[in-house]
Amino acid sequence: MKLSNRFYKESAVQFEIKIDDLSTDGRGVGRVDGKIYFVSDALPGETVIAAMLKKKRQYNEAQAIEILDISADRVEPKCEVFGRCGGCALQHLDAEKQIHYKLNWLTDCLKKFVSVEPEQLLEPIVGPKWNYRNKARLGARYVHKKEKVLVGFRERNSSFLTEMHQCEILAEPMANQIDRLADLFSVMSTPDRIPQVEVAIAENKSAIIIRHLEPLTEDDLIKLKTFEQESQLEVYLQPKGPDTIHSLTEEKKDLLRYQHKEFKLTLEFHPSDFTQVNPAINEKMVKTAIEWLDIQAEDQVLDLFCGIGNFSLPCATKAKKVVGIEGSEAMVAKCKHNAKLNNLSNLEFYAANLQENEIISVWMKQSYEKILLDPPRSGALEVIKQLDLTNTKRIVYVSCHPASLARDAGLLVNELGFKMKQATVLDMFPHTAHVESMALFEK
Repeated sequence: MKLSNRFYKESAVQFEIKIDDLSTDGRGVGRVDGKIYFVSDALPGETVIAAMLKKKRQYNEAQAIEILDISADRVEPKCEVFGRCGGCALQHLDAEKQIHYKLNWLTDCLKKFVSVEPEQLLEPIVGPKWNYRNKARLGARYVHKKEKVLVGFRERNSSFLTEMHQCEILAEPMANQIDRLADLFSVMSTPDRIPQVEVAIAENKSAIIIRHLEPLTEDDLIKLKTFEQESQLEVYLQPKGPDTIHSLTEEKKDLLRYQHKEFKLTLEFHPSDFTQVNPAINEKMVKTAIEWLDIQAEDQVLDLFCGIGNFSLPCATKAKKVVGIEGSEAMVAKCKHNAKLNNLSNLEFYAANLQENEIISVWMKQSYEKILLDPPRSGALEVIKQLDLTNTKRIVYVSCHPASLARDAGLLVNELGFKMKQATVLDMFPHTAHVESMALFEK
């Protein structure tokens, strides 16, 4: 079976290789004459013809161009630009197998780096496989040879944008409006000065934020208003930094929102705010985290990296008190807004840089029975080192990067006396190599 949409030099050396494993970025792993090869679009158990891409000291990189022995786990990619677009890495692998490989990546990371194993490894938390992504950042670029603007994700290992007409992982109403948006930008006054579009899709409405490097003309604004009326997408503009984002019409618009149905809560957010990209998995994730924390009526709960209150508010429906910490005053204000919106008075929110070596704040002096951590890829090492965990009974750690979770788990288990009771992965990003995971630590 020959593969299309793959980029390699016609003069590249081609060779046969047997694939034994899958790397954490979704590439097949094999060896030739003892040297490791990472082979894009190849699956374990397959023998492929590959084209050499890069030679490095410890390993080489290659691209599968023909599959000689096909894995039973291989499926036909749904997207017509899979293999060229850098948005997905695993559409050729059965979706159920994808998440189990991610579970293996998590456990391998824990064992390899810090010799930690969960007492119980739970089945993955799964959800929709297609049109799940409610938040995304798309590139935009005017291509002179084509005399038009392209909108989409970057090509694999390239700064070029993929020429795409729809996206199978983006949620509606954005999934099928990529061409329409590209056509709009192509007829604006400075089509080469629009570098990106952010997408935010919510339960009540959807929005896009258009970054533009030059002032827009009156004609541009008329075209954008027409697009807004016809597309079901509210338009925001960003002429400079994040603080310059504003509504196209300069009118104050209702915030976007989603619900935690299990807890009868509504959370509101601005299109530029961080929210989880997969609402179905987010709902299951929050429910699971609250169950794992086992919050009692007298508990004080600390929610670190709390965002807009995604975990804080559900915790507050069960706890005596919840303290949420986020990096910016603007996000803290959004948390307070959401607490007020839901008539919750047992929450406190503070702004703090949780990556600092020395955090000095009133909330650091308090004692917490339960702690929830939801850090960025860099993890939560610095703040964990500084917390008083004397009275902490349970910690739930939500991670978007297995390596930083493993490192922090090593500190909690090997130095601070916690046990990793259970862990699992969540199918937050189907068809990509991103791994979302959760772990419960108990003393």
